[in-house]
Formats: sequence, structure tokens, C-alpha cells
Amino acid sequence: MKTRRLGKTGFEVSEIGLGCWQLGGDFGPVGDDTAKAILDAANDAGVSFWDTADVYGGGLSESRIGAHAKPAGLKVATKVGRSGALFPDKFSKDGVRASLLGSAQRLGVASLNLAQLHCVPTEVLRDGAIFGWMDELRDEGLVRNWGASVETIEEGMICLEQPGCATLQIIFNLFRQDAAAELLPQAAEKDVGIIVRLPLASGLLSGKYDKATRFDASDHRNYNADGQAFSVGETFSGIPFERGVELVGELRGLAPEALPMSQFALRWILDHPQVSTIIAGVSKPAQMADNVAASEQKSLFPALMGRLSEWYEKDVKPEIRGGV
Repeated sequence: MKTRRLGKTGFEVSEIGLGCWQLGGDFGPVGDDTAKAILDAANDAGVSFWDTADVYGGGLSESRIGAHAKPAGLKVATKVGRSGALFPDKFSKDGVRASLLGSAQRLGVASLNLAQLHCVPTEVLRDGAIFGWMDELRDEGLVRNWGASVETIEEGMICLEQPGCATLQIIFNLFRQDAAAELLPQAAEKDVGIIVRLPLASGLLSGKYDKATRFDASDHRNYNADGQAFSVGETFSGIPFERGVELVGELRGLAPEALPMSQFALRWILDHPQVSTIIAGVSKPAQMADNVAASEQKSLFPALMGRLSEWYEKDVKPEIRGGV
């Protein structure tokens, strides 16, 4: 597995990481045996960056990771800020500390490698006090590094102004390309590691779905399809599902013939050198090999990258809900 530097953390992490939202059951039920098999497959594939959060399954994702054998060099990142004790308007330093202490306990560590603000409201970011709290918690040793997971380019830019911000987690994929213009270059200039989430737009860009596909009631692709539970931009990258299926059909005509659709989508992200790692989630261990294979694929031709940018601006961007 190829590695990249995660910004000013100094960590060397696998360029294909593991998103662990699904281990909390938010993509449909995942049993203990399946969760263990997914983490085993990640270890076997050399996937050395795992991303979770305190609210994934009410702590279940963190607990499963904490109970699992972790090889040397593995970096686990978690998030803080979306629990009912804090979100949307009860943020305090003591509350953030308490949440992070709970995460550390579930993960079985004394100090968290990376704690990320978890899509906290824009006005909280603009206020700025929360950044000072994260600096203090880092200085206390509860976290080694802190970063932020954001919904929009504007929020990412606010975070990039903070000297203590080590990483930025963003939605960036063939359906959400705006970060390439300004945010990625500024992050590189400030040595802020870029973590890409939702690389396959909640699975749409895998090419495995059609308009008849239905999702489990416990799956956010069902209960948040139109933003009923949280930002619509977190589900299918804000694209209405049926329109997304149509757009994937258009992409098939642009992708290299022998390249699987999911690897095409992941390779496009990796061809942006400012990206440190992609946290790709899997619901089955066998999917791990397909994600990891994207790391070994050849870079896409510049002419194709340009064509994909034009296609995004014309056909995709007008369809996005939830802001970019």
C-alpha cells in the first residue's frame, strides 16, 4: 500500500484509508463478525488510517475498533461535536473534553492521534472559541493533533485560518469537485492534511445501483435521502438518487474501458496530490481489495481530467443540494 504524509501531523498513512461509519450500523445492520472481518481485511491490506466518530452507532464503531487488534503504525482518527450533549448550540470546552475522554475510553487509548470537529455549525466555526479549546486539549495531551470535518468550502476556509488545524476532512469526489480550485492549494500551502470522505458518493459512484435500488430503513441513504435527518450533502453528495444513477451512466462513457467504476472514482481523487488519504467505507470485507487496487492504477490522462471538470460544471454542479 502506498502512503502519503498527513500534513503537519507528520503521520505516514495509507492513501486508501477506512471509513468506519458503517461499523455503527448507519448503512444498515452490521454484525460483530462482519465488523471484525472488515477490520481484519483492512489490516491485511495495509490500510493504516481508520476514521470513526463518537456518534457512529452511539459509540459502537469506536468500541469495535477499540476491541480489535491494531498493528504498529495504525492511526485511528475520531470526531467530536455531533452528539446531543453539544450539537447544535451547547458547545463548551468541558463538553468537548468529556466527549473526547469518552472516545479515548472506547478506543482504549490515553491520547487520541487525531480528533476532528465533526461538522459543527458554521456560526460556531466563525466564533472561533472552539479552536482555542482544541489547542488547549492538544497541549494537555488528550489529543496529539486536531482537525475538522466540514460540509462546505466556506467552512474549510475558516478552519484553514487556524494555525493549530492539522487536517481537514472534506467531501470530494466526481460529484463534488469544487475543492480543487482553491481549498486544496491553500491546504497544501499551510501543510494541512486532506482527508477525503464520501469518495463514492454514498456508493453511487461504485456503479452498482440502478433506479430500482432500495436501502434498509436504518441506512442513511433511506432516512436521509432528502436531508430529513442531517445535511443532505452527506448522502449521495447532495445529488438526488435517481439523477445520480443517470449521471453515473454518463460517467461510464468517459471512464477507461478496463477500469472498474469505483476504482475510476478513487483514482480521480488520488490524482490530486494535495489529498493525503481517502476514507472509503465498506460493508463487506471483499470490497476492501477493490478500493485498495485503485492505489495501483495509473494516473488518469490530463485531457480526461479536464473533460471530467467540464462535465461536473455543466451537468453535475447544478444538481447539488446542501451547498458545496
